[in-house]
Amino acid sequence: MRSKERGKPTSVEVTNISRHGFWILLGQEELFLPFADFPWFEAAPVSAILKVEMPGPEHLYWPDLDIDLTVESIRSPEKYPLISKSMPSQRLEQDTRPRGDSQ
Repeated sequence: MRSKERGKPTSVEVTNISRHGFWILLGQEELFLPFADFPWFEAAPVSAILKVEMPGPEHLYWPDLDIDLTVESIRSPEKYPLISKSMPSQRLEQDTRPRGDSQ
């Protein structure tokens, strides 16, 4: 059995949530995730933000939100611009007028 590499974080914990974002403690390093850079978290329930996993030393996962992030994207979000944004629904509006109404 091999031990984890020295100097690599082995645990992650959400330490604080504010209206601007939230902080995580990754090993000995504290990182801030502003909602402006990570908008997927802004409307998420606190319980879902708190439930974070660390599948690998540079990989974080929020299972209740199905969000995967690399630690590097948190440290340097400017290097990883948002490429996925919510789109308004393209479904057709249903005509709610009563039948026979010709207006």
